[in-house]
Amino acid sequence: MPKKFLKKFFPSPEQVQGNPSLRFLAPLFVKPNLWHINRRSVARAFLVGLFCAMLPLPFQMGIAAFIAFYANANVPISIGLVWITNPFTMPPIFYATYRFGVWLLNSPPREFSIELSVDWVLSELGAIWEPLLTGSVVAGLICGMIGFIAIQIAWRRHVIRNWKKRRLTRLKRAAEQEEV
Repeated sequence: MPKKFLKKFFPSPEQVQGNPSLRFLAPLFVKPNLWHINRRSVARAFLVGLFCAMLPLPFQMGIAAFIAFYANANVPISIGLVWITNPFTMPPIFYATYRFGVWLLNSPPREFSIELSVDWVLSELGAIWEPLLTGSVVAGLICGMIGFIAIQIAWRRHVIRNWKKRRLTRLKRAAEQEEV
């Protein structure tokens, strides 16, 4: 995987520790794997981040950081993946997870019109929470597992490709030395 590429975009533990507004994250610095970029921590981060991105809850980033801490996953990647559901993508994603939940629960879809107000959210959420939450949790687990497996496979393929390149380079050098 592009380890060096990813390191350019993520803050170091020292940068986060130096920021006074982020002092509450001090427990994150006890476990070094929470900041390292390796196959296991990145794969776990994808699992955690994609799962939390599908949850129709506020404070998804905090939930992702909390789960990443206990799952020993890379915290910056977990938090960054939560932004898959941003203000532009949230409506279609949550509508899709609602429809998925309706299908999973084998219940009829509820007709509703969307209105951007707190009253609408409070009144409609009571009627659609069960299929929305069910669909979101199951979709989050599916997306998280796909991300986890994809990272494991991609990372492994990258490592094998590098091994083969190094082996060919060594064989070429050995052949050149024999010719001399």
